Amino acid sequence: MTTALTLSHGRRSDGTELLTAVGEIDMSNAAELARALAGTTGPLVLDLTEVEYLDSAGLSVLFPHAERLQLVTNPLLDPVLTISGLSDLTTVHGA
Repeated sequence: MTTALTLSHGRRSDGTELLTAVGEIDMSNAAELARALAGTTGPLVLDLTEVEYLDSAGLSVLFPHAERLQLVTNPLLDPVLTISGLSDLTTVHGA
């Protein structure tokens, strides 16, 4: 059973927009993430530390925003970000 995706918006202390995702990102909810990303402008920190699963549908939503994203991830996501090449296109920070 898929864990629901929860998205919350905020700002870091330096003023950079922050989007925090919790749950799983897959084809059932990738459009929700796409809408959240499209609703932001400029640099964005995407906190994925509480994401348990990220599939190709979720990755495909992230790639168009790679130039402006900084990802904060957990070790579980490192292989998929590396193999997909996304970690070469954006800044990735471990939690």
